[in-house]
Amino acid sequence: MNTVPVSARQLRLASGLVLLTYLSLHLLTHMSGLVSLSLAEAGLRLSMQVWQSAPGTVALYGAFLIHLALALRTVYLRRHWQLPLIEWVRLWGGFSLPLLLIGHVVATRVAVAGYGYEPSYARVIGGLIAAGSQGWQVALLAPGWVHGCLGVWLSIRHRPAAQRLRPWLLGLLVATPLLSAAGFVRMEREVTEQRQAVAPRSPAVAQALTGWRHALLGVYGALVIGAAGAGVVRARTVGALR
Repeated sequence: MNTVPVSARQLRLASGLVLLTYLSLHLLTHMSGLVSLSLAEAGLRLSMQVWQSAPGTVALYGAFLIHLALALRTVYLRRHWQLPLIEWVRLWGGFSLPLLLIGHVVATRVAVAGYGYEPSYARVIGGLIAAGSQGWQVALLAPGWVHGCLGVWLSIRHRPAAQRLRPWLLGLLVATPLLSAAGFVRMEREVTEQRQAVAPRSPAVAQALTGWRHALLGVYGALVIGAAGAGVVRARTVGALR
């Protein structure tokens, strides 16, 4: 039986769709905060059941590793950086997404497995308020969403149906992160009002989780810089051999 090899483009699209699904559920859960904090908490528990199951874990982190490896490969192989604006926006969004995923890993897997903390919006938002970084959390959602939507659009833009739906898709692209941010802000107000009811993490645990986050961000930064640097060396070597 003949097998058709999977191309890098197909792998990028498939892994990207998994990540976009994760991000879409994340945004929808934030958006449900417009109704109430309790509804958002229920959405978070459901999301965790999906992504912390064995299939969800393999799908999410497998897609992340594949997508990251292909992105680093693209950086390494690229001969020039004279790109159209849409590609720069897509790159910006793509390389910003791991910042959100690293935060997700630390706040959920590391916190639960290593320190026995069950994540909740009340606890997470309370910690962000204490650190003064709640705006950063909201800002992290938009780049990955834009990157994923642009990736899907570049794959379907030549289809007549996609062109007909273009205004609606553009509205969805803009409205989703805005409504998500509005839901997060409403939850922030609600958490602030009942802040004393939330048991904060101990300073030692908070410091340990911060250390984990910084270490993972350092590894990610080293991979990106390493791929870019190796790509420059490769381009100069190939140019010198011609």
